[in-house]
Amino acid sequence: MNQLFKIFSAVLVASPAVIGVSGCSDSKTTDTPVIYTYQVVKTYPHDPNAFTQGLVFEDGFSYESTGLHGHSTLRKVELETGRILQTYKLPAEFFGEGITIYRDKVIQLTYRSTVGFVYSKDSFELLRTFNYPAEGWGITHDGKRLIMSDGTSTLHLLNPETFEQTGHIEVRDGNRPVSGLNELEYVKGEIFANVWPTELVVRISPQTGQVTGWMYLTGLLPLQDRTDQVDVLNGIAYDAVNDRLFVTGKSWPSLFQIKLVPLK
Repeated sequence: MNQLFKIFSAVLVASPAVIGVSGCSDSKTTDTPVIYTYQVVKTYPHDPNAFTQGLVFEDGFSYESTGLHGHSTLRKVELETGRILQTYKLPAEFFGEGITIYRDKVIQLTYRSTVGFVYSKDSFELLRTFNYPAEGWGITHDGKRLIMSDGTSTLHLLNPETFEQTGHIEVRDGNRPVSGLNELEYVKGEIFANVWPTELVVRISPQTGQVTGWMYLTGLLPLQDRTDQVDVLNGIAYDAVNDRLFVTGKSWPSLFQIKLVPLK
């Protein structure tokens, strides 16, 4: 455990995206986060050509947003097989980013075009577009508000019907901002966020913006699967019905169900 803590600390010092990280805890009121490692519960196939930018899970299926100009899609995927059941290809000028499912709609961001898309969850019919005044990285919701990241330490709160900004959350570990916030997922009253370009996931209190936990996921993808095509860890999905947490990465050949293990 001491060796793992030393490695974890070295990663934080080396990363420009994370400053002054101290750990992660199950308590939502603790001042000191507690560091988590993980156990792999199950491994599922994942399309290695999917440059994963957004991931959600609902009703037994995963929904994914993929990026890169000319290759960006929205897709519905069969978890057990990785088979793509439904897809919508974005116009080549758009770089797909985060997605969330709000009621019967899928909401998808794009990178620098400041244009978001709203689809019918069932048919993938494009219902409307909307604009936002920042880069689009990740998006989730708490049932009342959309929560959007733009790669900084600020999370933007949007009205889910009008898409107007209603507020923001400044994410900090103690007094220090945590930037690089990317793909988002709302899990049991907290916000989980990939921290680009690290193999860390941060837990955030939506009430205070304070970090409540750090998840150390280095080594999740086996070395033999790390081809030149493979990019960073990105993509968090939560199955609220069965209490399952899934993670993957950009162009990863696998999607992992993991269990978080606090370091003691």
